[in-house]
Amino acid sequence: MQNTVKKTAIKEIFTSIQGEGLYVGEKHIFVRFCHCNLACKYCDTDFSVSNAKKYDIDELYNILSGLDVETVSFTGGEPLVEVDFLLNFLEKYKNKLNKRIYLETNGTLYDNLLKIIDYVDIVAADIKLQSVTNEENRFDINKKFLKIANKKETFVKIVFDNNITYEEIITCCKLAKENNNTIVLQPKMPLSPDIRIEKIFDLFYKNYKNIRLIPQVHKFLNLL
Repeated sequence: MQNTVKKTAIKEIFTSIQGEGLYVGEKHIFVRFCHCNLACKYCDTDFSVSNAKKYDIDELYNILSGLDVETVSFTGGEPLVEVDFLLNFLEKYKNKLNKRIYLETNGTLYDNLLKIIDYVDIVAADIKLQSVTNEENRFDINKKFLKIANKKETFVKIVFDNNITYEEIITCCKLAKENNNTIVLQPKMPLSPDIRIEKIFDLFYKNYKNIRLIPQVHKFLNLL
């Protein structure tokens, strides 16, 4: 075991209904890390560590093992920023914990993913589009990421609004098709009354049939 991390800041640990992606409606344990390598303009996550608590891997295990929920969702922020902590935790406790490991990630830190992919069960890879995030498109990096992620069950999530470009649509469909990934289209929230959801969905569907349209259900249900 290398790069042992004694403690890391975790914003919150809670159980709730998964509100995004292919596992929407399931009950998950959410472990929300504080840090991220991106700064998407629509992000609603508080990254400050001022009111975050620091946990070591034993403390985290004691909490998770005491919760009668089958899936742990590591989210953020970007959980792969904390890859050494995650590696320490999963090496020691993955088998003993006996829960599915669900990784919610922005699909950019492929070297970090490589370190822990053997311990992950499901990868939800959020492909960030410049048209909605103001972050540059990283399709070459996303491609490398998905190649590693596809050792396990993986789907692609895409947040969009009316600014999405046809080039972005074509490239996302190509990425997903190369890796046989389902694309989950997620309209940016709060939902604009003039967003052309059906038109954008149809543009994707003409280029790739394995598409789902799933909004952030937890926000409609007033859940975390």
